Amino acid sequence: MQTQSSNQSNWLRSYYFARAAFSVIWIAAAIAFAGQPGAAAFLLVIYPLWDALANLVDARVNGGLRSNPPQALNVAVSTVTALAVIIALGMSAYAVLAVFGTWAILSGLLQLYTGVRRWRTEGAQWVMILSGVQSALAGGFMIGRSLGTAIPTILDIVPYAGFGAFYFLLSSIWLAVATYRKAHA
Repeated sequence: MQTQSSNQSNWLRSYYFARAAFSVIWIAAAIAFAGQPGAAAFLLVIYPLWDALANLVDARVNGGLRSNPPQALNVAVSTVTALAVIIALGMSAYAVLAVFGTWAILSGLLQLYTGVRRWRTEGAQWVMILSGVQSALAGGFMIGRSLGTAIPTILDIVPYAGFGAFYFLLSSIWLAVATYRKAHA
């Protein structure tokens, strides 16, 4: 019979892997459809909506939104971001990139906080903490880029999604290795 800690570790490993897989698929679609405004717009809206859904599901599995305030806030921030992207799409590519930059900063800080909270119970959260910091820094870079003269495209967000995929995959692998070591210690 598995312990609750083991079940939690299995959940996190699967959750992180699913997040990585979604990001890889999103990146492939963003590259494939970068020249098609309608498809790119859809992808730009779906990315923060996926984040909201993923955080909602993870929070529910881990005691609900009340027990996980940073994730509850992340659900709200990501949902508002999707709406802000819809509005920004009607304004300019610069506005869209600024919205993504702001979201990256906020969600990165919330991810950092969630990683620190989980470190106490799950360990192996250093990757998620690092990812949160990197997300916040990438957000600053995107905002800076949105103030530049080069016209942004969805491809300006691909590296951000790529780093996210990498960190989620690394976290999944790290937890799998930790579980294996525990089982064989």
